[in-house]
Amino acid sequence: MGTLWFWIVAAMLTVYVVLDGFDLGVGIVYLFVARTEQERRSAMHAIGPVWDGNEVWLIAGGGTLFFAFPLLYASSFSGFYLPLTIVLWLLMVRGLSIELRAHTHDSVYKSLFDATFFLASSALAVFFGAALANVVRGVPLGADDYFFLPLWTNWRTGANPGILDWYTVLGGVLALLALGLHGLLYLALKTTGDLNMRTKTCARYLWPVVALVTAVSVPATILARPDSLERYREHSLAWLAPLMVVSSLFVIGTALRSNRELKAFLGSCGYLAAMLVGAAAGLYPVLLPSVGTAGRDITIERALAGPHTVRVGLAWWTFGIALAVIYTVTVYWMFRGKVPEHAEGYGH
Repeated sequence: MGTLWFWIVAAMLTVYVVLDGFDLGVGIVYLFVARTEQERRSAMHAIGPVWDGNEVWLIAGGGTLFFAFPLLYASSFSGFYLPLTIVLWLLMVRGLSIELRAHTHDSVYKSLFDATFFLASSALAVFFGAALANVVRGVPLGADDYFFLPLWTNWRTGANPGILDWYTVLGGVLALLALGLHGLLYLALKTTGDLNMRTKTCARYLWPVVALVTAVSVPATILARPDSLERYREHSLAWLAPLMVVSSLFVIGTALRSNRELKAFLGSCGYLAAMLVGAAAGLYPVLLPSVGTAGRDITIERALAGPHTVRVGLAWWTFGIALAVIYTVTVYWMFRGKVPEHAEGYGH
């Protein structure tokens, strides 16, 4: 049962990153590719019907983590309290920027909301990437399973890390680049005209950079956490994840060259999913690794809720996730197709 819930949580967070990742990516590239007011409105219309629904998966993933692995939830929130608070503020600022921009005709306020949309989206990508890198690297858990992390120490991994070090910064940079590419490919899929051409041109330049930083992240992970390959040696199926990463990057590159927008976007979805599955496979059955000697890893066995909780929770989770999937599929089907170049609103 513990393994099932491990992969349920991993799958929900993966769905969140793939879905909300493209509208975060749109925010990252927004000021660079959307140069006129009409193009910026088209970019907003491309994500307008779906961005808030995408964030439901983050809330659902957090709620699932809470009842399935309460020890992990409590420990993580104790140590990452400040970054999580910042993430909440960034999510609010970003949401306000999207909604309020649509209700103002003042160019000054539009410029303000454009800037906050870009800054909040970029910062969220960096925070999420750095957070995942913190989990992969490990944290200094105490004997009570709680920990504290300063913002930084000596910028090195080891027994006394900070939230920021060379490895977590690399994770943040990779997330920023990968989600930026994801956003470009989504805009290419949903827009027409000059904006469409510009996003594909930018994606062709960004794709090799993402591939290079991804390649660098592999030896970096082994340096930051030397036992990270042990899980792969124990579970041979885990090697499918890095294979899918390479395959997805290849698909993106070939699709961009052949001007196949949907194929390129699906390749990006596969890349993000494979990266997260690979990280989860490298951790399993550990949920939060410990560095130093004071504490021990938080594992599935230690963190799993009681038998009654996980059994009843599975029934309610199945019902709830079915509703979420139906809603998500319906919205994406209703708003399928491209946004008209001079659209005042969004509709198929």
